Amino acid sequence: MKKYDLLATGMMTFALFLGAGNIIFPPSLGLQAGTALLPAMAGFLFTAVGLPAFTLMILGRLNSSAALTEKLPAWMGTTFWVLLFTAIGPAFGMPRAVTVAYEMGIAPFFEQDTLLPFTIVFCIVTFLLAFKPGKLVDYIGKVMTPVLILMLVALALAAFLNPLDVPQLPSGEYATAPVVNGLIQGYMTMDAIAAVGFGWVIIRAITSKGVSTPSGIAKASTQVALIYAALMSACYLAMGYVGATSASIAAEATHGGTILSNYVAAAFGPYGQWLLAAIIVMACLTTTVGLTNACSEYYQQAFKAPFSFTATVVVILTGVVANFGLEQIIAASLPAILVLCPVALSLVLASLQKSAQTTFAAVVVTVLFGGIDAMNILGKMPEALNSTFSEALPLYTAHASWLVPCLLVMSASLMKRRLTPQMSTNA
Repeated sequence: MKKYDLLATGMMTFALFLGAGNIIFPPSLGLQAGTALLPAMAGFLFTAVGLPAFTLMILGRLNSSAALTEKLPAWMGTTFWVLLFTAIGPAFGMPRAVTVAYEMGIAPFFEQDTLLPFTIVFCIVTFLLAFKPGKLVDYIGKVMTPVLILMLVALALAAFLNPLDVPQLPSGEYATAPVVNGLIQGYMTMDAIAAVGFGWVIIRAITSKGVSTPSGIAKASTQVALIYAALMSACYLAMGYVGATSASIAAEATHGGTILSNYVAAAFGPYGQWLLAAIIVMACLTTTVGLTNACSEYYQQAFKAPFSFTATVVVILTGVVANFGLEQIIAASLPAILVLCPVALSLVLASLQKSAQTTFAAVVVTVLFGGIDAMNILGKMPEALNSTFSEALPLYTAHASWLVPCLLVMSASLMKRRLTPQMSTNA
């Protein structure tokens, strides 16, 4: 790939991941971490950026997102992809992006409810930008992302050059274990599952630029992942610092959106809300465009469904859910997402061994223990079991109790494959 195309693809990848949640979460972390911002952010970056980047590298090494599930029974692989794209697409990820863009970017400027007209316009723009997948790098990587980065830089410079306050002492769990809590919060962003979904788009973007050899795709994917990691880390650090220096204006804030709103109002005056609105709407738009593209790419390759038809259905469903029943859909889809995230990570890990037996066993074990984590996160775990698991199950309190069993299964499978030929030879 040409360096310019490589950089544009990396910037596109950054923009696809950068939804409103990625912007408003770090300020909350920064406010609570205070003087422990750096260790907390180190843990956060390891899981929030490191896991998605690692996933993208593995997908590039496989040369196709579809290869991630090729060792599974066909029905299991299809079920995984359909659930994943339904969850991160029209059932949860995309409607949430639309409503967040409206509530944080548009609603403050209007007294009446304008969600419906905003949704119609937003979905039309999403469809038009996603309609031609070959142009995605040009639309997002070369035009929209530079504008988004410039706006984020303006906000970051205001925080670094003229901070509104000094970081306070850390509060809550950040006072005793900032790195560990950062690791947990980074894992809970669940961007690793987005990386599996966006893999279809990113590999397509790479091959559309003339890269066709397996080694070339693997190399370009690694470079793209590194560009994404650098940009996303810088964004997280800047937004975290905004939160850490916001104690005087956002001490009672309950989430990062309030912190950012107060900060831009104090730093930029009446123009601050316009800047924040532009950042949030742009970030949500790039995400919905990327998710529409990813869903359509999958259904086109897996079921030969026309790209335009799938994109139309996805965008229409997104608009409907965003206006009628988002809370109910979130309640129904969140458990599936909480299980799908560890399953996606287990598939990435299992792909390193290229064994059908290992992949199947890892997925089954991960579904079991991922379900336990989901019940814990949702507060549905009976107290007696919760106490037992907290004491006996590694990483249960970190919502990652699936990891150790998954690694044990993979290790046992690897040892069995290595010993079997040796035992046969000795016999």
